[in-house]
This record gives sequence, C-alpha cells and structure tokens, in this order.
Amino acid sequence: MSSNSENSTVEREALPQCRRCHKLAMFCICDSIEPIKNRTSLLLLQHPQEQDKALGTARLTALHFQDAVLKIGLSWPSLSRALGRPVHDPSRWAVLYLGSVRVGRFNTDRAIVAIDRNGQMEIDQRGALADIEGVVVLDGTWSQAKALWWRNPWMLKCQRVVLGARWTSRYGQLRKEPRRDGLATIEAAAIMLAGLEGRPDIETTLLASFERMLAKYQDVQARAPELAPKPRGRRNYRRSRA
Repeated sequence: MSSNSENSTVEREALPQCRRCHKLAMFCICDSIEPIKNRTSLLLLQHPQEQDKALGTARLTALHFQDAVLKIGLSWPSLSRALGRPVHDPSRWAVLYLGSVRVGRFNTDRAIVAIDRNGQMEIDQRGALADIEGVVVLDGTWSQAKALWWRNPWMLKCQRVVLGARWTSRYGQLRKEPRRDGLATIEAAAIMLAGLEGRPDIETTLLASFERMLAKYQDVQARAPELAPKPRGRRNYRRSRA
C-alpha cells in the first residue's frame, strides 16, 4: 500500500461515524429513514468480511423495518438461534436461493418465484408463498454468501425463492456485479417484502433510501475522492435470481 493510500485510510478512520448505521457521517442518511411496519419478518445474515461502511446496504435495510434482525457471523445452529426467538416451522420462511436458477426460463412475470429442491418452479405459487412469515437474505460477496448457505444447513428447511427484477441494480458502475441481474441487498429485500405483503410502498421507500445513499457517496466521491473508498469488486447477493 502506498503512503498516499495509507494516509487516506487514516483520514477516513478519523472521521466521525454514525452510531446507528455505522457509516461515516458524510454517508449517513439516518435522518431520512422512514420506518416500515412489516408483517413479514426479515433476517439479514451478513458475512463478517462484508461490512462495507460506504456502499453496504444490509444495516440500512434493517433500520427501516420494525421487525428486522441483522446478524453478523458465519453459522448458527438453527433459524431460531440466528433470529433470536423460537421458530416453530422453518418451512414458513423463505430464503433467496443461491443456485444458478434463472427466472426467465420459467416464462412468468412474477417478481417472486418459489422453487423446489430440483430448481423447478413450484406448481402452486400462491400456496407456496401465501403463508411465508419471514424472509432470510444473505449479505456478502458471491463466495461469502455461498459460504453462509453451506454452513447453515437449516436453510434447507426453508422455502427457496428467486427474484425476477424488472430493472438493473442502482449500483450502476459503483459496484461490479457477476451478472446483469445482480441486486443490492436493499433492492432484493424491497422486492421480496413488497411482493409478499402486496405493498408497493415498501419497495418505493427502500429504493428511495438507496438512491439517497448513493447520491451522498457520489457527492463525496466528486468533492473529495480520497475520502470515498474505491468500490471493491462485486458484492453478493443482490442477485435477482438470488
């Protein structure tokens, strides 16, 4: 690392940080977060190495919802332990699937598609999603998210779903995604909860926050590029196919 890079890192670490969202104050949008009362619980599992304080969206997503839990780690013995409360039927929870399934091949315009263990579309989509009481979203790079998937076998008891995004990620050139349909964690959560609850306002609210966060980053990047960390390679799981 060059001395200039070292100095920039020291300068960023010395800047004030928001205690709520854990971002540098210059990237914080906590004052504009709109609280959402959700009936579908949200569990965000973040890989320990995926704690991006500039462009990460997991904590921002959790701050929006009244019923949301963000856990940082690699593995938990059960969904109940990860969530911090008893879960009597894990099959009533949905997890964004990390396989190679593409929604396009199903010939459907659904934003959320339930699939079986063979990667096929469930015949009774309405029935498969009607009783979902919670959603698990993995936050990390593609390899980090796969590590979370394989280290938590209790996810096999959950309903697998994939997403059919109607747009590309708002990250644009700020983040390199492994696929064109890659999404930010906040975007994936927006589609999931808005679709499951039939509330387009959830998607609107979350995406507006994401855009405000990106605007703040781009403003700092333009005014003081040394203070805006250079975006890392692709992140994860924001992949519309999950």
